[in-house]
Amino acid sequence: MSKIEALTGNKCAAKGAALCRPDLIAAYPITPQSTVVEGLADMVYGGQLTANMVQVESEHSAMSVVQGGAAAGGRVFTATSAQGLALMYEPYFRMSTLRLPMVMAIATREMTSPESIWSGQQDAMSVRDAGWIQMFCETNQEILDMIIQGYMITEDKRVQIPVNVCYDGFYSSHLVERVEVPEQTDVDAFLPSFSGCAKLDPKMPQALDPLTPGELMLRYRRDHLEAMTAALDVIDEVDEKFAASFGRSYGGTIEEYRMDDAEVVIVTVGGMSGTGKDAVDIARDRGIRAGLLKLRFTRPFPAKRVARALAGKKAFSVIDRSVCFGWETGPMYVETCAALADADDRFCHFSTVGGLGGADISLAHMTSVIDELERLKTEPGRKSTNWLMAD
Repeated sequence: MSKIEALTGNKCAAKGAALCRPDLIAAYPITPQSTVVEGLADMVYGGQLTANMVQVESEHSAMSVVQGGAAAGGRVFTATSAQGLALMYEPYFRMSTLRLPMVMAIATREMTSPESIWSGQQDAMSVRDAGWIQMFCETNQEILDMIIQGYMITEDKRVQIPVNVCYDGFYSSHLVERVEVPEQTDVDAFLPSFSGCAKLDPKMPQALDPLTPGELMLRYRRDHLEAMTAALDVIDEVDEKFAASFGRSYGGTIEEYRMDDAEVVIVTVGGMSGTGKDAVDIARDRGIRAGLLKLRFTRPFPAKRVARALAGKKAFSVIDRSVCFGWETGPMYVETCAALADADDRFCHFSTVGGLGGADISLAHMTSVIDELERLKTEPGRKSTNWLMAD
């Protein structure tokens, strides 16, 4: 039996990690992530969780510690945000390219500068090409569940790529929702004990990650990308297994909401999706055939599923909570357009950017995007970026 609790997103991340029985946790605080590792420390030092808790002096050290633990064959966990993610970038990149499985939570936050500690997805989006699997959660329940699913995905022999479970700082990390917390025995039955993929053994000393010539580098990168592609199927398979065990399905790499007969579509990432669904319902009541496509995974990008979901639609807008500095758009708009490069359909589409620096993406904002799509749906072509400012 699951236990019903009122939990913040950060507590969900901590409880989800604890239920997966990690061998080692590295802890360093940063707003708005801090209570994730604080919660795990409480469990370890309070005797509720058997794990090695290493309190480090920086995020760079946190990732270095879990990297060593994973290389020795352990199941490991840490969490971070924003500038902490930036500080750990060197071992963060190495973690993925050494193909070391782990799960790390990211309570997303704006990157400095201008100075901000508030919500945004710029931190996670900025490292989406560092080789990690990356997913974004809409609800606190999804945070807990995806930590558990994340370990099954990352430890799959077809994958062995670390996983980021991302969720909106403050909006999800600090706000409370009703959550079903599964029993430890049920998680144990779902998630196999980790046999490890140890690359380090004190009995057989060796150099890990020596200088690599170009031809071998090409092979490593190709294998990594092939595993990323394989992960698309693994993610959908794990979602089905999770639904069979716990009764909750999230759709795998994407979620479609009222998409079957939709003409206009908003594409969302993370916590904004709930507001988007409300806006779709309101639009339907007004006679607008609206739908919502939620990008649950941004790496690997589910291009084929996105293209199928948008096939036959008249207009769409991707709503980003971050910017793509190479274009005057949001990054997921660029990714979605790339996924549709071979599509025969001629869409009306435009980028929408909002929610930066903790600003709200309101129901009125979502409704305004749907109204603009309805107005432009018979005019194929690209429109300039729509910036969601204050109401």
